Amino acid sequence: MQLIKGNIADKDNIKEMFEEIDREFGRLDYFVSNAASGVLRPLMELEESHWDWTMNINSRAYLFCAQQAAKLMEKTGGGKIIGLSSLGSQFVIPNYTTVGVSKAALESLTRYLAIELAPMNISVNAVSGGAVDTDALKHFPNREEIVSEAAARTPAGRMVEPEDLANAVMFLLSDQASMIRGQTLVVDGGISVLL
Repeated sequence: MQLIKGNIADKDNIKEMFEEIDREFGRLDYFVSNAASGVLRPLMELEESHWDWTMNINSRAYLFCAQQAAKLMEKTGGGKIIGLSSLGSQFVIPNYTTVGVSKAALESLTRYLAIELAPMNISVNAVSGGAVDTDALKHFPNREEIVSEAAARTPAGRMVEPEDLANAVMFLLSDQASMIRGQTLVVDGGISVLL
């Protein structure tokens, strides 16, 4: 395994990362866009820098990474691209405006990428998770409430775990998902059905 570090908020750095992938491996079969960031504040407290930061990392970078990934994938006959989203793309979550809007953009972009990259034999989908108790959730001022409510209300009887999202991504990367394109697979234990 080799770690390739980069700043996906910087378009030039994205290009450099994919050039390094090409030099080191000579191919790219799968690209999973799981980088995320955001500012958690009420809408009326958001500043331009908050908006730009979140959109740059969560949706703009997805576009430019997908473009670079597609160039490498096309050389070897195709590949698969997956974007990670969240329920905030479809439902209002307090203090989640910038992240929710950026994830809605990611899901829309997934559909466009799926159509435009299909002639290159590149499949594009997204996975949207419910509340997952990761380090990212520590930044929410109401973390304890989110965790207890998610565990209590989710029809599956527990919170979504990182492995649940990883399993969904692995499925979409598999041959069994070859006819699934431009879709957002929701992995939330059923809680969104109740919203």
